[in-house]
Amino acid sequence: MVFPPVSAVIATRNRPEMLKNALQAVCQQTYQGSIECIVVFDRTDIDDSIVSENPQRAVRAVTNTRSPGLAGARNSGIIASNGEFVAFCDDDDIWHPTKIEKQIEQMGSAIASATGVVIDYAGKQSVRIPSRDTITLQQVVRHRRMEAHPSSVLVRRAALTGELGMIDEALPGSFAEDYDFMIRLLQAGHVSIVEEALVTIRWGQSLFAKDWATIVRAIDYLIAKHEIFSKDRRALARLYGQRGFAEAAMGNRSRALRDVWRTVRLYPLEKRTSVTLPVVLGLISPERVMHWANERGRGI
Repeated sequence: MVFPPVSAVIATRNRPEMLKNALQAVCQQTYQGSIECIVVFDRTDIDDSIVSENPQRAVRAVTNTRSPGLAGARNSGIIASNGEFVAFCDDDDIWHPTKIEKQIEQMGSAIASATGVVIDYAGKQSVRIPSRDTITLQQVVRHRRMEAHPSSVLVRRAALTGELGMIDEALPGSFAEDYDFMIRLLQAGHVSIVEEALVTIRWGQSLFAKDWATIVRAIDYLIAKHEIFSKDRRALARLYGQRGFAEAAMGNRSRALRDVWRTVRLYPLEKRTSVTLPVVLGLISPERVMHWANERGRGI
């Protein structure tokens, strides 16, 4: 069997202990081929102590030379990579030992591969297993599908530097850059699915989880960018439902109610209206709603 070289890209900013754990998990992969790990330091000094010259598990440290933020950092890592395949890992996530091995075994002619995840929030774990039926363009556009997480994705480098393209750095705050990327990935070709949870995702560490204004701008950007949303009322309703919740969290009552009305007109059963209205009325805090959703392994 041929073992093509793999590059793992970890974008990081001021989380050294989490980075150490993520790096260890990459270096302990059972995959018999080489894995180079490229750690991209975003708006922070490089830590040269992590560098390793091990030919099978080399670790390189580079600076984000593109736009500040997650998207630019990931693209800096892609550009610096040498592997035939590129995999992403957030610095607060942990790959399980057989992740890369099983993805390469099953890859075939697919443009990319994704696995299931274990979502860990405040000590509670939720397992999300993808399937060929759930990771389709329509399903991801309509439901986002948290099991299609960037830390589970392995993609051909030639696609990233070619027709597919890299991570969209124009997205405000890099919010939902993974969602945008998965939509483009599914439009570009077949994605192989490993129906096992091979990554642990630690929720609650996001650097922009409460940056509501950025979230609103990013949702507007996604709606304008992807024509497919205008063709799926339920998908568009979900985005306006998210937008309305963000406006409510900022105390923008009239804007939140406008988005609730948009949502109901598009898809009356969209569940985000039921959590947005109590926030608008001051009956519950947005933080409490977020905590409740995260405990169940589901975002707003």
